[in-house]
Amino acid sequence: MMSFRRAVRFVCGFAGGSAVVVACAYLADKHREGVRFKPALSGALWAAQPSAGQHSHSWDYNWDKRDPSSVSSTRRKGSVGDENGVEVENNKPTATRHIFLIRHSQYNLNGSGDKEKMLTALGREQAELTGQRLASLGLKYDVLIHSSMTRATETAQIISTHLPGVEMVSCDLLREGAPIEPVPPVTHWRPEAVQYHEDGARIEAAFRRYIHRADPKQKEDSYEIIVCHANVIRYFVCRALQFPPEGWLRLGLNNGSITWLTIRPSGRVALRALGDSGFMPPSKVTRT
Repeated sequence: MMSFRRAVRFVCGFAGGSAVVVACAYLADKHREGVRFKPALSGALWAAQPSAGQHSHSWDYNWDKRDPSSVSSTRRKGSVGDENGVEVENNKPTATRHIFLIRHSQYNLNGSGDKEKMLTALGREQAELTGQRLASLGLKYDVLIHSSMTRATETAQIISTHLPGVEMVSCDLLREGAPIEPVPPVTHWRPEAVQYHEDGARIEAAFRRYIHRADPKQKEDSYEIIVCHANVIRYFVCRALQFPPEGWLRLGLNNGSITWLTIRPSGRVALRALGDSGFMPPSKVTRT
């Protein structure tokens, strides 16, 4: 009896066009029919197939609760005479938000408290390089927001010298912490459950405050800089891309690196750069 592969080659050699498709499909069906009587082979093939529901997760366009149809339906409650199409159009964002997430530079790990965990000499050099890189992009930055922790504040202050006229804003929500228990777990870092409970809520609140599509009133694209911490940035990236947030610890970020998120009016999110530090000489790159 002619083998399955030989039969396919035979048909493809003498037939053409749709006949090939039909014949190959027929032979494939006959092959699968034979596999039913070979439990071992059948099990192996079944295991190799995507499980039911795998890759079925669809993009949630209302992930930031700012989808125009959702906002307009809420506002229409109790109102009279509003046309659905007009209301949605009036609440439809048209601008794109570009968010640059900067990890703070290298700092003194031996400090006993936040005030003593200042930037090292190399850390200050890194911040200078990051500031120069952001300035070289030639973008009109709207604001520079930073964590209130010392190492992030110092990094932001150095970066700001390269971006004159850009407003600086400090925010406690952006402080370092444990956003969510990582999967898989690690042995060298095991915060208490209460830390995940407290830090997770705060960092999630920071995500909701800063990572979302533009307001309908915003007419021009915006470019915003947020200087904070590795854990915060990694969690933000997973949440924004709708990846499982517990995978945040699998991402690595160098000191002073740039992560660039773009949020379109439709709610689509693109990661244009993750932990970019290619603008630094290799001798200046660290991850502590």
